[in-house]
Amino acid sequence: MAEHSDEGGLARYLGNTIREIRLKHGLTIADVAKLASISRGMLSKIENAQTATSLEVLSRLAQALGVSLATLFRSYDVPAGSAKLVKDGEGMEVVRRGTKRGHTYHLLAYDQGPKKTFEPFLITIDHASETFPIFEHPGTEFIYMLEGCIEYRHGQNTYLLNPGDALTFEGNIPHGPEKLIKCPIRFLSVLMYPGSPEA
Repeated sequence: MAEHSDEGGLARYLGNTIREIRLKHGLTIADVAKLASISRGMLSKIENAQTATSLEVLSRLAQALGVSLATLFRSYDVPAGSAKLVKDGEGMEVVRRGTKRGHTYHLLAYDQGPKKTFEPFLITIDHASETFPIFEHPGTEFIYMLEGCIEYRHGQNTYLLNPGDALTFEGNIPHGPEKLIKCPIRFLSVLMYPGSPEA
């Protein structure tokens, strides 16, 4: 039955956790057994998941190890997660409409499945002579300046962006770099796409 396998998994987890904490503190089985008022054989069986134990005994073991009872369960049944790491320099270089040499887009997250929710780019501009097209796209865009200085247009307004400055705007209003003031320029641009309504 699934219930028994869950219990077995919990027993293995608790046994490993108790052993790990005991070894980390340089304690022997005899030390912990004495402090928790249980036999060495019982503690050995708990650590090797050969026996189930009561909350009362677990509480005494936690005290003997100098941790809270909650600490023993802290990492149990935590979802594995599925974060995607893109190491420095490994972002996929992409070509955007109207971009020329000296202006690179590195996509920092990809392979998001059939429906993209966002696209983060690291944009580098090396040459002040470059001209830019006007961009329009659905959703919201967030820009964070890392290096250099740029005048950025959104609709009828322009914004002077220096390192540390952030700009958030609606993507469907025409926007793009207006004037490159100090090169090289580097900034993060995150495009967040609108979610489709649930069917």
